[in-house]
Amino acid sequence: MSGPLIKLIPVSFLELILLTLFSPFLSLFCVCVTETVMDTRTATAELGWISFPANGWEEVSGYDENLNTIRTYQVCNVFEPSQNNWLLTTYIDRRAAQRIYVEIRFTVRDCASIPSVLGSCKETFNLYYLETDRTVSESIKGVDTIAADESFSQVDFGGRLMKVNTEVRSFGPLSKGRGFHLAFQDLGACMSLLAVRVFYKKCPSIVQNFAFFPETLTGAESTSLVIARGSCIPNAEEVDVPIKLYCNGDGEWMVPIGSCSCKAGFEPDNGNVCRACPQGTFKSSQGAGLCQQCPLNSRSTIEAATLCGCRNGYYRGDMDKPEDMCTSVPSAPRNVVSVVNQTSVLLEWNPPRDTGHREDLTYNIVCRRCHSSERRACQPCDDSVKFTPGKEVLKGTRVEISKLRAHMSYTFDIQTVNGVSNKSPYPAQQLSINITTNQAAPSVVPILHQVSSTSRSFSLSWPPPEQPNGIILDYEIRYYDKCRFSSWVSFNSFTSDSPNVVLEGLRPGTGYVVQVRARTVAGYGAYSKEMLFQTLTDGKSVGGLLKCVEGVSITLRPDMFSGPTPTVTFPTLSEGRSSPGVKIYIDPFTYEDPNEAVREFAKEIDPSCVKIEEVIGSGEFGEVYKGRLKPVGKKEIPVAIKTLKVGYSERQRRDFLAEASIMGQFDQPNIIRLEGVVTKSRPTMIITEFMENGALDSFLRLNDGQFPVIQLVGMLRGIASGIRYLAEMSYVHRDLAARNILVNSNLVCKVSDFGLSRYLEEDTSDPTYTSSLGGKIPVRWTAPEAIAYRKFTSASDVWSYGIVTWEVMSYGERPYWDMSNQDVINAIEQDFRLPAPMDCPVVLHQLMLDCWQKDRNARPKFPDIVSMLDKMIRNPASLKAGTNNIPPGPSHHHPLLDRGAPDLSRVSSVEDWLAALKMTQYRDSFIGSVSFTRWRLTLDLQRIGVSLAGHQKKILTSVQSMRHHADDQSPTESV
Repeated sequence: MSGPLIKLIPVSFLELILLTLFSPFLSLFCVCVTETVMDTRTATAELGWISFPANGWEEVSGYDENLNTIRTYQVCNVFEPSQNNWLLTTYIDRRAAQRIYVEIRFTVRDCASIPSVLGSCKETFNLYYLETDRTVSESIKGVDTIAADESFSQVDFGGRLMKVNTEVRSFGPLSKGRGFHLAFQDLGACMSLLAVRVFYKKCPSIVQNFAFFPETLTGAESTSLVIARGSCIPNAEEVDVPIKLYCNGDGEWMVPIGSCSCKAGFEPDNGNVCRACPQGTFKSSQGAGLCQQCPLNSRSTIEAATLCGCRNGYYRGDMDKPEDMCTSVPSAPRNVVSVVNQTSVLLEWNPPRDTGHREDLTYNIVCRRCHSSERRACQPCDDSVKFTPGKEVLKGTRVEISKLRAHMSYTFDIQTVNGVSNKSPYPAQQLSINITTNQAAPSVVPILHQVSSTSRSFSLSWPPPEQPNGIILDYEIRYYDKCRFSSWVSFNSFTSDSPNVVLEGLRPGTGYVVQVRARTVAGYGAYSKEMLFQTLTDGKSVGGLLKCVEGVSITLRPDMFSGPTPTVTFPTLSEGRSSPGVKIYIDPFTYEDPNEAVREFAKEIDPSCVKIEEVIGSGEFGEVYKGRLKPVGKKEIPVAIKTLKVGYSERQRRDFLAEASIMGQFDQPNIIRLEGVVTKSRPTMIITEFMENGALDSFLRLNDGQFPVIQLVGMLRGIASGIRYLAEMSYVHRDLAARNILVNSNLVCKVSDFGLSRYLEEDTSDPTYTSSLGGKIPVRWTAPEAIAYRKFTSASDVWSYGIVTWEVMSYGERPYWDMSNQDVINAIEQDFRLPAPMDCPVVLHQLMLDCWQKDRNARPKFPDIVSMLDKMIRNPASLKAGTNNIPPGPSHHHPLLDRGAPDLSRVSSVEDWLAALKMTQYRDSFIGSVSFTRWRLTLDLQRIGVSLAGHQKKILTSVQSMRHHADDQSPTESV
């Protein structure tokens, strides 16, 4: 048999081990099927086999042990020497079998029972086979020498039963012809061949694991395994593929692999049949399960149903399972009660009598503003109306609606909705209520605008409240001098009939905090938020202005510097400093459920308010986007959106949201502001304010040399102010670096990235964070005690702040240049400290050295650092002192230091010089325009295209350095 499903192929290594170890236990059937190709027991005429020599084998008729007539061959020439008698059968067709079995029934006379026999008497004979294709003969091949188990010693011609032997031999593989001959060789025995049966074995066709396997021939060897491919029975489908069985050499099926199972709508019956589910039952999925009765409120009218259809008026929700009962829509809510308080209303109601037999009941609130009692005159409410906790998918039976208009009629529809409401052709059941709001004060003035300013006055204007709730009678304005007062204990106030005012008699160069509120017949509304405005300086008031710098974020912009004295502006009122013991940072990982920390410290944002615009980076957990946030009733603002990538683990989601739980606890102008999170839909998002200029290190590298020193100090003051706030809240940042400081369009620096804890626990491919003593640590920015003993404190943040100061003054240079992390650790242990960057004032480098004190208790505190920076701003002359004179302190020389500073002592050409300065982009401009003669350089930087101030400084400083070097050389030396 050679059908397409049958193939003799090698088994896999794993299967071979399995078959070798467990084959005695893996057979499915021990009864094989045999196919006989020749059997002399059924012969009624002469067999016609060929005998040689002629006096050798002789065909005779005889009887078997059951006295049936049989044709046999016998030979008994034991009295003659040198016997070699051959008997060749007729042609036998092997029928595609590769291994043949021969069953021989015979008798042998005991040589000892024959008197006067010669010494050549035998009690064995040989079996051979000869492959042939009828016309082509091959060499004859031996099978075996066959000996009798029993021999007889006397011949009883009266019909006594002889001692009959039965032997079975096999041979193969057969492949050279369509058939073969058997040959028997006698070398001197007295014996009879009673019967010869030739057959082959095969595994029977079966149904196993709902798969049909056809009849399969055994292999060529007794140890061969033939794979039979199976096919699923009717109404069954594959479960595991491939589907196969192994047919061994004994005709037994072994090792089932793969299986089928009954399709949906069919159940197994007796293990080998898939029967259709009768009417009134169903089976929704493939597998071994049985048909089930239709759930409540459903039915099936056909056989083999995979789903029972819902009866009229009943439905299944999108998330319901086929075995769930069909349900209906809920009835309307009951007994609504309203409480009106000026322009707010509180609604409460009872649940519906009928929930539709579902547990996913929610409520929607539809608000309409009406000008008469007719519903046709109603319009949808403004977007500014606020619903608490919301107006859709409410699970509770209470809602507060605020920011309504005064003296206005409203209609509120309370709708009941469940998981099948969207399936019903009828609208959601609802209960309506009409209310009229009361008299109310005006809403808050949204914003104040500065129209003009002088040294003694400034002019302000503002838009009217979004909800005046009547005619505005007048506005009350109050203000105070920020430098003289810290509260509203003493302030100036007056009224204005129009939405604008001029404040006069003010002090030059002074900041004033202003608020406005509107009044109607219902009274005054709430004051607007505090806003800071500033009078112009008269040239003598910079020092006075800086006296109130404490608590104010300083922003210095390049366009402010039209002369040697910078102008200082104050974009925010206060830093939101917390008093000791008032507000302390709470670690979100101390919560038993980290999601509770997110709910407590981060505002949940409706994803419909978020618009993603473009990818601006890639974070630890996913992409970072620029987008827009449009809160209900507020203006749209730009935001940064961190997303959690698809396929996250629960731990990754926890760690991702932990940063939001941390940021949500901070409220300070120099800390990145958290707008909120999106956790109830995908993707999960953290939304923060958008910082237009990105990370501080890359921003400085892009603007190399473009800022005056006082502006850099202003940036450092903002960073220190933010970290001071964190220290007061008992929070240790642990990853303070310029890459984690963000810069907005006003050059305000804000501390970000509050997720170092994940680096300390998980692996990261970022080379900035390296394994050291069991943790991931940013070595170049970390204090030695934190590297060695993981002692992270506010003092270790001070060390990191010193590195950030060095980064700022070097315009984003990498700390310790290309030294390895281990080299950095070794150098610090040997008291090496980073040298002052180019043009760095001595006072700033001394601040760095103070931050890098080995004894952490000797380092300054952040309030001290802020105070020192304020003194520098008040006294700009201190920032113009010599830049390269290093004061006494820790050693600054180290062999590895040479890696970071260019070696100008051995340059011999313009190309070498520019390469040392890393300014090879100017090579073509310098060639032919620059000459070196005894280190005296003549050039016009602006003319040859070096326009950046930072690059000009670097080139001129290197020229000066080479001139000093040349003064120490021999007069004859020149380049």
